Amino acid sequence: MAYLFTSESVSEGHPDKVADQISDALIDNFLAFDADSKVACETLVTTGQVILAGEVKSNTYLDVQQIARDVIKKIGYTKSEYMFEANSCGVLSAIHEQSADINQGVDRKIPEEQGAGDQGMMFGYATNETENYMPLALDLSHKLLKELAALRRENAAITYLRPDAKSQVTLEYSDDNVPVRIDAIVISTQHDDFDEETAMLAKIKKDIIEILIPRIIAKNPEHAHLFNDKINYHINPTGKFVIGGPHGDTGLTGRKIIVDTYGGKGAHGGGAFSGKDPSKVDRSAAYATRHIAKNLVAAGVADEILVQVSYAIGVAEPMGIFIETYGTSKVNLTNGEIAKKVAAIFDMRPYFIEQRLKLRNPIYSETAAYGHMGRTPEVVTKTFSAPGGEEKTVTVELFTWEKLDYVDQIKTAFGL
Repeated sequence: MAYLFTSESVSEGHPDKVADQISDALIDNFLAFDADSKVACETLVTTGQVILAGEVKSNTYLDVQQIARDVIKKIGYTKSEYMFEANSCGVLSAIHEQSADINQGVDRKIPEEQGAGDQGMMFGYATNETENYMPLALDLSHKLLKELAALRRENAAITYLRPDAKSQVTLEYSDDNVPVRIDAIVISTQHDDFDEETAMLAKIKKDIIEILIPRIIAKNPEHAHLFNDKINYHINPTGKFVIGGPHGDTGLTGRKIIVDTYGGKGAHGGGAFSGKDPSKVDRSAAYATRHIAKNLVAAGVADEILVQVSYAIGVAEPMGIFIETYGTSKVNLTNGEIAKKVAAIFDMRPYFIEQRLKLRNPIYSETAAYGHMGRTPEVVTKTFSAPGGEEKTVTVELFTWEKLDYVDQIKTAFGL
């Protein structure tokens, strides 16, 4: 029976994402100057105020206030009428030293024996319904907001946009689990004040449908057939959306974990990513399981795969690896047998995850908006500044967990 499935995304200006981006900027700066830094940093943003809290073990000192302000400015909160502005907001730091009790369970004399930074279970998911092996509803939701942000920065075709926004896409699937059309699109975007509300709503809806949507179709021709004249659009359905961002809602790190992962497809272990260095398996093992799932699907093991791994704090070896293929397996093996082969190919001890995916590098700011998964791997050069005037320029590889670098090895192991 045909069915509907919905995923949502939020923009870089959404208050929770502002918090995530500040936390990950701190991670990057700590790792740039001390690759062995252990960091768990939470951020709260509200009207005119940023509060930083967390635990750090590092040999470097940072101007955390300036880092936070730089992030806020880059996002676009640069006007006083937003009631949250990069140069004038207060920034309070309550960051303190990491617990020695936790650290003794992670650091080891032999690096390969590094223990997991916490207990818990992590999930990775992949499906062949898109070229980047992501669920389509979430992929489109992200793309809508990335393009809306591009329009905001161009400030030409649409001139009234503010940083905060949310999107949602509902897809209709056929009986055989193939997306056949878009049933509904929801977009709520913060905007400048208008003189007349009815004209405002009409203008925003017209611009979204006639400017944003054609740009999405043009950049994603493989999905053009899903767009139709029967899509149910809900554009700023509450009406006026002038008050937004941290002034409209308090934002917290780690509060958009489904947006960050698979939009409700697959499963989620509950742990957030942003603000955590890679010794925290909530982050590193979630990336590693995505890497496994994507390479398995790309190799042809199954059309859709969920990978779970679990840990005990301070213990290097995972408790176990679980595989679900949702009846789409292309190999004559049970899910348990597939899991055993996966465990033989991928070493899931924390140290080896960090090495395999090059996670002890300042690569996290780019993950903190528009999803951690489904992104394009690339090499970039970044420069960081410390309070004493020291500068550090590093060349790093982003989104290593999205590389299809194990496909041949998997094909050999599975006889494909």
